Amino acid sequence: MKNKPAYILLSFDVEEFDLPLEYGQIISAEEQMATGFRGLQSMQDVLTATDVKTTLFTTAHFAQHYPAEMLALAAKHEIASHTFYHSEYETSHLLQSRKVLSDICKTEVTGLRMPRLRKVEMSDVFAAGYTYDSSINPTYLPGRYNNLKISRTVYKEENIVRVPTSVSPHLRIPLFWLAFKNLPYLVYKNLAIQTLKQDGYLCLYFHPWELTDISQYKVPGYTKRHSANNVLKERMIRLIKDLSQHGEFITTQEFLRVRLA
Repeated sequence: MKNKPAYILLSFDVEEFDLPLEYGQIISAEEQMATGFRGLQSMQDVLTATDVKTTLFTTAHFAQHYPAEMLALAAKHEIASHTFYHSEYETSHLLQSRKVLSDICKTEVTGLRMPRLRKVEMSDVFAAGYTYDSSINPTYLPGRYNNLKISRTVYKEENIVRVPTSVSPHLRIPLFWLAFKNLPYLVYKNLAIQTLKQDGYLCLYFHPWELTDISQYKVPGYTKRHSANNVLKERMIRLIKDLSQHGEFITTQEFLRVRLA
């Protein structure tokens, strides 16, 4: 009997770099955009070096500033919504961002990820025309969320397919961006492979701005670890190449077509 195929859902939250605002450091809107764009360029270097598909959860505000770049990326990668602004939210932004991204990128936008994985009503997501949401990290993160009772894997809620970001089986060790930065590389890689084999897929997310030097900002050290001297960029290229031996990189849209067929 042939082994079932395994899929890797690599995604990036493409956004204005407003992380310092969370920690009381003032950063201008122009600098937020410029840092986000430098990260986007570094992300493109990673994608070029590895030739994999990804899903780009993008704020409409960022796409409005860099429409040509986002249109070019949409030719190969999935464009999904990260709402309109990264630091501001109202329910109307769900539909507005989907429409703006569709117009700029000339593509159907069906997926949503809320900034900072903020809670959102699935009825509102459905009403705005989305078919899936990836705003759940099914683990416990002190001060952020406690989702230990939520399914680790794909499930449906109020007409919306929910795609949680991956955590390891049993202990639910999160495999999101902070884990990649701070766990030893081999530990992270082995947890990812273990999860991929258990679940048949892996849902990972990062930010383009992680791939540029943010060491000068007054944010916690664990958020900017490996950011200087292209260390994280090389680490990510290594991860993608290592995981390619265990599964196929596809967009979230493509995965759900296969999963729900």
